[in-house]
Amino acid sequence: MIQLGLILALLVAGYFLGTAREKSHFKSLREREQNLNVISWRSNGKKEKFENIRESALVMGHVVIGQDYFKSFLASLINIVGGRVGVYESLLDRGRREALCRLRQDAKEWGCTEVVNVRFETALIGQNQGKQKGGAVEVFAYGTAVK
Repeated sequence: MIQLGLILALLVAGYFLGTAREKSHFKSLREREQNLNVISWRSNGKKEKFENIRESALVMGHVVIGQDYFKSFLASLINIVGGRVGVYESLLDRGRREALCRLRQDAKEWGCTEVVNVRFETALIGQNQGKQKGGAVEVFAYGTAVK
């Protein structure tokens, strides 16, 4: 009985600590996105001809965000019955936004005015062959910065 109580206490603590960290990260992202609004970005699916381009360079940003055990546990329960796994959607949203902030920061430091043809790549890191025992998600964003 004590072991069950300990497991439940750890799950509850994981939920509240994970939620607090996630909210803090989203707040940080909103502030950084506001500061980086001077760098516009877009992703076109076709070739474009740009006028008045002086320089261009590859810029990138990437992030690796760990999955917490509570989200992994909750996702495994959802996988039993099927349906949308919202706990991972927020993880991917945070990863995408963080990678884009880092890309735009790289572009800002380079002194560009715009980033074009932005692309995203994602990968799972450290998954145990579908056994939902932790791991992380990597999001990589890259594009062409132009002056």
